[in-house]
Amino acid sequence: MTPRSLFDKLWQLHVIAELDAQFSLLHIDRIFLHERTGGVALQSIAQEHRPVRHPELVFCTMDHIVDTFEGRGDDTLMPGGKDFIQTTRTEARRAGIRLFDVRDPDHGIVHVISPEQGIVLPGATIVCPDSHTCTQGGIGALAWGIGSSEAEHALATQTLRVSKPKSMRIHVDGALPAQVGAKDLMLFLIARHTAAGGSGHAIEFAGPAIRGLSVEARLTLCNMAVEFAAFTGMVAPDDQVFEYLHRRPFAPQGHDWEQALRHWRSLPGDTDARFHSELTLNAAEIPPMITWGTSPEHAVPVDGVVPDPSIAATANSRTGRERALAYMGLRPHEALQSLPIDAAFIGSCTNARLSDLESAARLLRGRKVAPGVRAICVPGSMQVRRDAEARGLHRIFLDAGFEWRVSGCSMCFNAGGESFGAEQRVVSTTNRNFEGRQGPRTRTHLASPATVAASAIAGHIADPRRLTLAD
Repeated sequence: MTPRSLFDKLWQLHVIAELDAQFSLLHIDRIFLHERTGGVALQSIAQEHRPVRHPELVFCTMDHIVDTFEGRGDDTLMPGGKDFIQTTRTEARRAGIRLFDVRDPDHGIVHVISPEQGIVLPGATIVCPDSHTCTQGGIGALAWGIGSSEAEHALATQTLRVSKPKSMRIHVDGALPAQVGAKDLMLFLIARHTAAGGSGHAIEFAGPAIRGLSVEARLTLCNMAVEFAAFTGMVAPDDQVFEYLHRRPFAPQGHDWEQALRHWRSLPGDTDARFHSELTLNAAEIPPMITWGTSPEHAVPVDGVVPDPSIAATANSRTGRERALAYMGLRPHEALQSLPIDAAFIGSCTNARLSDLESAARLLRGRKVAPGVRAICVPGSMQVRRDAEARGLHRIFLDAGFEWRVSGCSMCFNAGGESFGAEQRVVSTTNRNFEGRQGPRTRTHLASPATVAASAIAGHIADPRRLTLAD
């Protein structure tokens, strides 16, 4: 038998039919929706008198548009947001699918609660009309974002017509240094190989550094595969993943669990599996990273300087970098650690899990946010919030001067009604720094939770390694 990668195994397990030379028909194991796009898809198929084929395999949450303030309800800062929320609730109930509503104790961001609830499982296919669905590859699933029309097709048929991407393996040797996390690894990768480096590929992350990552860190890693232009990102499931999933609400139980384990253990790729392309990184070389521009590839070490656009490889790249500098209000060779900040944000589907909050809290303990800096922490789910509060982390954030919110996408993007101000400089754990992403003319610097915490304390972009050494 031809050696197969994890991706090849999952693809073959789900192919129903080869439609033509380019497209296959795949079975979809789970569908997740949110209120910004899901309600519309459900309403559309209802109007066409097409029922949801398997409502027990479809899940929905309110995360993109909802407010993240205590006591929230259907009212939202986003104009028209209440209609999205109420339409989604009506259609989800009509379809008979599981809805994590605004006040549900298990509410949270779609890509946080999917693994948290055991909805996503190793070897499963999962889709959602959201580009960061690739997050779930950290569990060993085949997960990708889809459009609204594809969501309608998946809801009505439990299948999708998909063109098989190429495969890529990214092997990471060694171990990440202290105060360097999965977010830094991805920013380093994208900066080195560009935001188009994974285009047309399903990526498998492998090697000692990847095996050494926690499950939550693997989810962060795969979350940003789409920022590398990849179809999806994946990590082979192992005992860490199985322990993480054990007794989750929607995970198999009892005898079914033992059967599932036997299947999951067969999923990692064969030793001699071939890939269309391969990249290798040395984890020991990766520092804390931060972006300076308006793309995740505009990233440098946190103690580095703004690069000169003139050294860009192409004219288009030079033009893009010049525009980014103008938008961000920066100059070539400017030291990033000298930049004062106006705000710090810890949240999003990238870095709002318990381990992310713990990473920030370790630096915040006994310290205060710098005067004039607005600092916000939005846990990725209500379960994350409860777990953090059980450990006393909320007191550390509040005592330091952070706002402590309920779950939701919040300041990840300004479509939810919240935003930072024009030309405000924000250090953020989110995944995108495009123009206007966190508010009209807001200047966003992407970083890890540790770097965001260190910067909030310093009042300027700061290296978390130095803060630790100062203790």
